[in-house]
Amino acid sequence: MNARSGSALTFGVAVALIAGVTLGNGGANVMPVFVDDFASRFALSDSAAGLVAATQLMATAVVTLLLAKRAARPGRVLMTRFGLALAGAGFLGATAATGPVTLVLANLVIGAGLGAVYAAATAALAATDDADKASAVTICGVVGVTALLIMGVPAANHDLGEGTGFLLMALCCLFAWPLLRRLPDGPAGPTAPAAASAGTRGAAPARPSVVLLAGTGLLWAVTQGAWSYASVLGRQHTGLSHSAVSAVLAVSSVVALVGAVVGPIAARRFGRMRSMAVFVAAQALAMAVLIFTHDPVLFTVAAVLWQACQLAVLVQMLAAAALIDPTGRLVASLSGAGALGTGVGPLAVGAVLDGAGAGVLSVVLAIGTFLASLPLLRMTVASGEATNEPQPGRVPTV
Repeated sequence: MNARSGSALTFGVAVALIAGVTLGNGGANVMPVFVDDFASRFALSDSAAGLVAATQLMATAVVTLLLAKRAARPGRVLMTRFGLALAGAGFLGATAATGPVTLVLANLVIGAGLGAVYAAATAALAATDDADKASAVTICGVVGVTALLIMGVPAANHDLGEGTGFLLMALCCLFAWPLLRRLPDGPAGPTAPAAASAGTRGAAPARPSVVLLAGTGLLWAVTQGAWSYASVLGRQHTGLSHSAVSAVLAVSSVVALVGAVVGPIAARRFGRMRSMAVFVAAQALAMAVLIFTHDPVLFTVAAVLWQACQLAVLVQMLAAAALIDPTGRLVASLSGAGALGTGVGPLAVGAVLDGAGAGVLSVVLAIGTFLASLPLLRMTVASGEATNEPQPGRVPTV
């Protein structure tokens, strides 16, 4: 279904993609641990700590969006290494920060550096010869490495002293430097429309619509916002202990890797549009059940189903964008929009939860997921048309 010219997904290419996407999105994934560290170091209130976190996350999102067009051109390895150097300097600055002001400035630098890495690494997904496989392998690797970081950063803060978790992230940037040399590069330049329609690698970059970017941002705002409060709601509604809820969420994150594998298989078997629609609907339903249920078993099942469907949707979204735009600009733009939604989501969900309660929140999130999915589902249709993908019950156009 995705046979096309491009870099083969060798071991070195897979490692480069995993390293780039993991670090590019590392600030968002490891942020709960970061917040706990600098809140205790500088005796910050919850709102102040949240402001510091938002500073880094918003910087990452904005820089990713601004550099999406640049990431579609050659020079991705240089771009990611520049981002690693900038982020590494920011992590060192956060380690040595002596007050909230220097901490905020360091997080701005971190966010800018990670944004450059994230834009180039996600755009590189489109340069492979099998977008579905590359997306699935990358996401699985990112989940595994991120789990190690979530365990390693707090361990460093606890065993070696406050702030050393940032130092560990700086060392990760240094370690990733040589791994990124195999990152697939962008095309040398746009070609004629005829070449683009023929499916060559020199296709002109696709400029994402505002509606598509808004839908992507909304989807990840809903997802990240709900995930941020999943532990709190689990304890309050089901009576599970803190350790039990943490275990449920941890297990659901690991089992969710099944979704990254099943997503491409379902796309090949049933068509990308149909399979993604089912995953989105199941994700919305599971998210709503997890929020308002008071049954521990139902909470556990909903958490596992939600995370599995979320990864399946993510893999299919990245693959569809890569098929539409082989230059990688569309993938990088969607990643930036998702990062923006990730930064805004917890604030918005917290406000709804405080103002209206869990029952209303579950309905709002389910509706938000449905609305956000509409432009993404339209994009999957476009990806099938761009590659003459056979659809169940349809005769493929030649």
